[in-house]
Formats: sequence, C-alpha cells, structure tokens
Amino acid sequence: MKLTVYSDGGSRGNPGKSAFAIVVSRDGKVVHEHAEFLGVHTNNYAEYRGLIAAITKALEMGADEAEFVMDSELVIKQMKGEYKVRNPDMAALHADAVALASMIPRVSYRNVRRSQELIPRADALLNAEMDRH
Repeated sequence: MKLTVYSDGGSRGNPGKSAFAIVVSRDGKVVHEHAEFLGVHTNNYAEYRGLIAAITKALEMGADEAEFVMDSELVIKQMKGEYKVRNPDMAALHADAVALASMIPRVSYRNVRRSQELIPRADALLNAEMDRH
C-alpha cells in the first residue's frame, strides 16, 4: 500500500509554543489526520517531530511505499543526505527518523511550498493545536 504523508511543524517564537500535524493520504483521499502540542521548542524540532509522527503512522498503517511531503527544505534535504545535520539536538531526531524510515521498503521525500497540496491543511491543524494551549 502506498501512502502520501504530509507533515508540518511550527513554533510561535523560536523557541516558542510548538506543535506538529500530519495528514495521511491514500489514493488521493485523506485517511488520517493528527495534531499534537509539543510545548516550548524550536521550529526545526517541531518539523522533525512531525516527520517522525508521519513515518510512525505510515508504519502503523502497513505502508510498503511512502512519500513524505513537507515545506521544510532543511529537513527534506537532511533526510535525502544533501545537507549535514550539524545541530546535536536535531541529529538525534534525524537518526530516529532515518531508523524508522528504513523499515518501509520504498521511501521518498519531497519539499513543497507551504501553500501547496495538503500542507495548508496540516498547517491549519497545528495552528489550531497551538491555539488550544
């Protein structure tokens, strides 16, 4: 089963109140949404936590192929190995994401603008989550 999983993380301030959201799509239809408040963290922390949640959900749903779509060029390029992970705190999150993704036979990563595809939906979910806290 192929899934496309959109994730977004954000913080109000850097660091500041943060959250992430994921939107899972199969055959062009949304099949799962989730948002989670993270407390006070950086934007990059929230982006990585969103990606980890996206990979975890794809594994739970039994995906044998998954495309992870984000508006974070930094995280996508780090996951593709195009950028090094220099921050020690992010290195641990990156290692977790890589280890989880290795359990899915076919994985790809794609960077899109915040206004494209289902990223606005994920962004709205994470902002609603931050508003609740």
